[in-house]
Amino acid sequence: MLAPGLEALRLTLHVLAASVWVGGQIVLMGLVGPSRRLGPEAPTVLARAFARLAWPAYAVLVVTGLWNVSTFHWADQSTAWKTVLIVKIVIVAVAGLGALLHSRATSRRATAVWGSIAGTASVAALVLGMLLAG
Repeated sequence: MLAPGLEALRLTLHVLAASVWVGGQIVLMGLVGPSRRLGPEAPTVLARAFARLAWPAYAVLVVTGLWNVSTFHWADQSTAWKTVLIVKIVIVAVAGLGALLHSRATSRRATAVWGSIAGTASVAALVLGMLLAG
């Protein structure tokens, strides 16, 4: 059975935004080291360019995530599903906070720590989303 139009739109937007948010972090992680050869400011320039795409994608993820949840009846879901959903919501918040603190970090160590937290939480949220999708 194919997804109806509005459902297909919701899921497409959610997956596309996750591709940008999560996939972009992974790609950027791989580009930081090599970009340093272009100059000391290159990683910062790349990060700012990525942020212009990533933050709107994060907003789309939150909106479409809420939209996804609104399609389910809470009482009909198992305790395990509800638990995973609540954990995912917390992890999504940690990913956003980690990315925000990463972007505002003033030391190389803080940048690395918050970037790691943001990236790990983002991948964890992706996995939890797959579990919720069944």
